[in-house]
Amino acid sequence: MRLRWTQKRGVEPQDPLGRLCGWGLAVGKLRGRRYVLPPEITAALEQVFAEPVGGVVVMERSRYARLHRGMRATTRPNRILLAVSGAEFVASHELLLHEYFHVLRQWRAGRLTRWRYVVESARCGYRENKYELEAREFAAAAVERYRGYLPIP
Repeated sequence: MRLRWTQKRGVEPQDPLGRLCGWGLAVGKLRGRRYVLPPEITAALEQVFAEPVGGVVVMERSRYARLHRGMRATTRPNRILLAVSGAEFVASHELLLHEYFHVLRQWRAGRLTRWRYVVESARCGYRENKYELEAREFAAAAVERYRGYLPIP
């Protein structure tokens, strides 16, 4: 089977039917499957953070996130990669707020980078890492307010 390079992506090979193969396929499987938050969860998050959260991509059952042993999620700019399902993620209110805090208040603000996170973790360990402490403190303080914005079941 002959591969062609797409003009749109420039570097990811496709087969004749237009399906990604090679690196694109491997990276897609590592990232997981996109999870769309229920509208009531999105609305509650936007109330808590006082900004739109629609630009944050959530990927569930990410193999990349699972490589971070013992962690249920990891973040990158505008992206949350989950080791768990999306349903488990939204059911854990503190985890949800914690991860959105990383993306909205640390990555977007330019305070968090991969290099800074690695250096801070090497210096203080994961539990005492200032980025993790700040996210945990925010989530603990905001969880009741967040629950107040959710519809009553």
